[in-house]
Amino acid sequence: MSKEAAKILPTHADDIELSKHADTSQCETVGASAPREYTSFTRSQRRQLQLLLGLAAITSPLTATIYFPLLPLLRAHFHTSAQAINLTITLYIVFQAISPVIFGPLSDVHGRRPYFLATLALYVIGNLGLALNESSYAVLLVLRAIQSLGASAAYAISFGVVADICVPSERGGMLGPIGMALNLGTCIGPVVGGVVAYTSGSYVWVFWALFIVGGVLFVGVGAFLPETARNMVGNGSDTSLYKWWQYSWAGLIRSQVKARASTRTDDADLTTALPPTAASHNAVVQRYGLSNLVACFRIIFYKDTFLTLWIHGSFYTVDYSFVAASPDIYKDVYHWNELYIGLSYLPRGIGIIAGSYFTGKLMDYNYRTVARSIGWTIDKVSGDDLLEFPIERARTRYSYIMLIISTATMIGYGWSIQRSAHPTVPLILQFLQGFWGTYGYTTFSTLLVDSFPQSPSTASAATSITRCAMAATGVAVLQPLLNAAGRGWYFTVLGVWSGVLSALAVALLNWKGLRWRRARNGLAPQRSISRSEYNASVGTKTAK
Repeated sequence: MSKEAAKILPTHADDIELSKHADTSQCETVGASAPREYTSFTRSQRRQLQLLLGLAAITSPLTATIYFPLLPLLRAHFHTSAQAINLTITLYIVFQAISPVIFGPLSDVHGRRPYFLATLALYVIGNLGLALNESSYAVLLVLRAIQSLGASAAYAISFGVVADICVPSERGGMLGPIGMALNLGTCIGPVVGGVVAYTSGSYVWVFWALFIVGGVLFVGVGAFLPETARNMVGNGSDTSLYKWWQYSWAGLIRSQVKARASTRTDDADLTTALPPTAASHNAVVQRYGLSNLVACFRIIFYKDTFLTLWIHGSFYTVDYSFVAASPDIYKDVYHWNELYIGLSYLPRGIGIIAGSYFTGKLMDYNYRTVARSIGWTIDKVSGDDLLEFPIERARTRYSYIMLIISTATMIGYGWSIQRSAHPTVPLILQFLQGFWGTYGYTTFSTLLVDSFPQSPSTASAATSITRCAMAATGVAVLQPLLNAAGRGWYFTVLGVWSGVLSALAVALLNWKGLRWRRARNGLAPQRSISRSEYNASVGTKTAK
């Protein structure tokens, strides 16, 4: 076996354990004369996938935020209390955690495409049931669970697709636009919910709209997303062993037409570029991906990933507390109707979209800056070995500035509401929180994926478990704490809790993160060397 072929095998204990099937079928196809290209997807093809993944992943934030302006209508329609309707939010968050745990690890083993389609189908069914349910609160709870189960896996699977086709040094540039498209749902969801609630006085049309959105996205993913999982299709350069169900529908039709014409399949098209086959699975646990389900929970308790997950989860908790508290704040303090309450989410949504674009650019800039500072030559063909590269330093640059601004924003928001300041003040602060909150949880979710390159969807599922558990707890205690402490002190404590503990986590990641990551992969800590020594070693590797 060539040295280049050996590079694509899992060479470290932890990655082998998390993804025993990754890339093992690709070894014989790698030539010894040149480095293996990380992906055969062209830049234009990746741009098409950016749009497709962003729109497909829109289901989770759209469904979560479109629901908030409907809360008063749902309380009146089902003749129940605010606490009972808040339970449907908590249930949605719980299944936001469960869904990626199930479908993320399975997509690492069996491929992204089938589980993307399966979850979108569940989403369509859940919305259809919610639109038809007229009187049963119990059925509302069950269907909200199904709706969340279908909507919430897209996040983990999309991160897996990005890791499949994009080298670490360029992931920020791809994730930024995906985040913009994904967070479009966060921006428009409350507005749509508020408009529908105000104009029709009924929640039903919201679920019919979500049913249509789900159906369109199901068709879009089916028609244009091919399989990308690297253990199934390698880097996408060989189509000879491509199974029919791994093609997109458009790609399948195209390949059949070309086969009938006795012409060779053109791999320049996004919908047809892909495969080698996966290695066979010899055990039931391996076959069904159950080992990755266990690994998903194990990831949480590694030292470095625990800190990363804490930072990500704390930002998500802050964000969910913002959106869950907003309807009552603007109704009680400013006496706004449902339409205005829906529109009040726009500044935060715009901040999230702008923050997504900014974050993508900044992550790639930070990666290049850290690489330049240590004399590292970025490998844009095969991808960098992140067990040698201080990815924690690259991803956490400017985090202290972000934490200071975010904490100050939280405190200012709470007291501006407490003192009934002009509504322009909290709306501007919502924009800032949307911007910097997006920077926080996008950056640190990317860091987690970077830490587990062989099982990116499993890593994303661990992210979802943590953030949803923290957010569900935050929503559950939101109203009692607001009643006990008041809005000013509540948001002050929330901001300080998130900011101070996250700053400590960032400091530990910069100090010990690479050492801990190497240790759990069975490698010795790096020896501190001078820049001249490091440059010499890089030159030696390049010469080889």
